[in-house]
Amino acid sequence: MKLAALAFRNIRRNRRRSLLSGAAIALAALAITFMFSWLSGILGDYRHNVVHYLTGHVRLRNAEYQANERLNPLHLSVAGSRELVARLEAEPLAAAVAPRIQFATAIYREEQTFGALGLGVDFPREEKFMQTAGSLSEGRLPRMGQREALLGAGLAGEVGVGVGERITLLGKNKYLGMAGMSFTVTGLARFPVSGFDRTFLLVPLDTAQAMLKMQDEATEVLLLARQEREAGELAARAGRILAEAGRGEVEVRPWDRIGMLVSLMRSIDVMYNFIALFFFILGTTVIINTTMMVIFERLREIGTVAALGMKPGEIVRLFFLEAFYISIISAFLGVLLGSAITLLLSRNGVDLSRMLQGVDFEVSAVIRPRLSIRSTVLVFLYSVAVSTLASFLPSRRAARVQPVEALRSI
Repeated sequence: MKLAALAFRNIRRNRRRSLLSGAAIALAALAITFMFSWLSGILGDYRHNVVHYLTGHVRLRNAEYQANERLNPLHLSVAGSRELVARLEAEPLAAAVAPRIQFATAIYREEQTFGALGLGVDFPREEKFMQTAGSLSEGRLPRMGQREALLGAGLAGEVGVGVGERITLLGKNKYLGMAGMSFTVTGLARFPVSGFDRTFLLVPLDTAQAMLKMQDEATEVLLLARQEREAGELAARAGRILAEAGRGEVEVRPWDRIGMLVSLMRSIDVMYNFIALFFFILGTTVIINTTMMVIFERLREIGTVAALGMKPGEIVRLFFLEAFYISIISAFLGVLLGSAITLLLSRNGVDLSRMLQGVDFEVSAVIRPRLSIRSTVLVFLYSVAVSTLASFLPSRRAARVQPVEALRSI
């Protein structure tokens, strides 16, 4: 108890030194807390965009479609999509089901053509996936059964078209014949994924089926699970529904088993861990260097207390307690400030649209850091442990110095 009181007194008496040591610990804790939140935000954003824009939690496609995807194989479709969607929507684990037709097209306007990717969608069903209504920047969503289109704002800017104007889509239908149809642009959307925003246009699914001669067909059917952890079970149940219907040509895959995406997710996880490790090492270096410097600068003080009869073990415990108290207060303040900065930035996000220009990656132009309670607690405990243990070896070494030598060192 006496050592604890003495440790607090030393902290108050040497305020400048305590502030220096505490500031280093707090800064390291702040930086690591924010970096964890930033990386978590990027990773969470990527997962969300992959699921809601590309794969769903479960994706149904013709088994041969994946190998021929670059050729826009509309003939490798999921037939009887209306009945299939109705059966899948009755599945209790399914939160949403959306049939889609993805097709390559060219936008013809004023004797110019612009390459684009078309997506025939059921707009009411797509709301739980792409949240099209929330992405609208101008106009309204197309109506089902009408020759109306929703363009990404980036694509609309490249084509030079606005709400109320007409465009003509040209391409090939299911039978490789010429397909063409004129559409009225009813809305512009600012999709969070910049690549999607610059490349895609959305039209009603039934209109796309008519244009591409794909009656009651879709190139894919996506499912959202009520809980992400239920994606595997939902895929199994969808597989049973297809088996009962004799639809062996349709392949069912959970989102985390789609080859390219799994590789990307693993790469991002590895990158996340390496960056986290780097900041841990950087923070550890700052904390250890500051703590050791403070202790070695106090050799004269150590010599004085040793000359007054304090034993080496008590000296070590004294410095240990000082470092422990400073680290708890500083780590708490650092984590608190890091959390506050994270919460502040998470409201409006950080706009990376200029940095992501020309980058075709499923990361939103605006990133919102995500605060993780688990990571925050880990950073606090780590900062306290490192800064406290960093005081042990130098204080033990300094305690072994003879009082006369310690007093002469200054």
